[in-house]
Amino acid sequence: MFKSINKKHCVVTFALGMLCIPTSFAAVPGDAFNLKQWKITLPLDNDGNGKVDEIGAANLYKYEHPDFFYLDEEQNMVFVAPNKAQTSQNSSNTRSELRHMIRGANTDIKTHDRKNNFAIKANKRAKKFASVGGQLQAVLKVDQVSENAGHPDKRPAFSVVVGQIHAGKDKKLMAQDGEFGWGNEPIKIYYKKLPNHKHGSVFWTYERNLAKDNPNRTDIAYPVWGNTWDNLEDPGEQGIALGEYFSYAILVHENTMYVKFVANGHPEVIHKIDLSNNVDANGDVDPLDNPKGYSQDWLYFKAGAYNQCSTKDSEHYWYTACPGTGDWKQDKKDGNYTQVSFKSLSVRTMKK
Repeated sequence: MFKSINKKHCVVTFALGMLCIPTSFAAVPGDAFNLKQWKITLPLDNDGNGKVDEIGAANLYKYEHPDFFYLDEEQNMVFVAPNKAQTSQNSSNTRSELRHMIRGANTDIKTHDRKNNFAIKANKRAKKFASVGGQLQAVLKVDQVSENAGHPDKRPAFSVVVGQIHAGKDKKLMAQDGEFGWGNEPIKIYYKKLPNHKHGSVFWTYERNLAKDNPNRTDIAYPVWGNTWDNLEDPGEQGIALGEYFSYAILVHENTMYVKFVANGHPEVIHKIDLSNNVDANGDVDPLDNPKGYSQDWLYFKAGAYNQCSTKDSEHYWYTACPGTGDWKQDKKDGNYTQVSFKSLSVRTMKK
């Protein structure tokens, strides 16, 4: 059956192994990707409850959305996030983004439970977590970032986050000593391209693990290909074009986070940083950071399209006043959205 079909239309499924399907078959991302330990947050509120829609691991394997989460003809898993749409409670940025759920479909284990998240070795309760460390790997391309921004000189304008590690927001940890539980991010991987440039830049950021109201709480950017968000010059051939594939791997082993980037025609880039102290990725002590890093936080991986072009207008550098109507057809026509396509995505937990 389907003997003449091209191999690019063959996908691996959990139950059936290799399954070859005709091009007219409306495959969903779960046919080609292992999504049994993920949930997705979408830029939607279809049930009208005032909250962003999420699809859990029990249903994600059979889910697609024709505009915001689908499998394309090349078997890429596509994530789309308009500038203006429903957002999660603690963010003004839209997302079509996966959150790793070590528990899978077992909802007896709560989302914030240690058995659904990982820690680093320095965590005094490390043995109680589902994993000590972990690894996230992806091959992807960015197809679109917002073509417009009300404040084009602000850092997040024209950018998208395609992978990250998030620390959990935890009031109990905050109350203990105020050093942990703030929900910061030890890594966010960015792609940023200005509208008049042919190429964009890939870089990653480390957020100082401090309280939200601490003036030193900020993201430190490290370049990969091209520039960081502090340099708006054209990166030229050193950058990555829209539609150009690249890969990243984030490995957390014991207390150290290793980050590796690979792309054809570009130098391989590797960085590392100890997450249990305040020594930065350049090997220098950062006196403004938490001296214990993220040592007592719980952590989880995320991947997809986290649109950084917020429609919120404020003096703070984070709010770019990017245009958007909330009408998807109009916003797509105007280029006011981001789109990211993953060729592969895998995650691995570590034995304790």
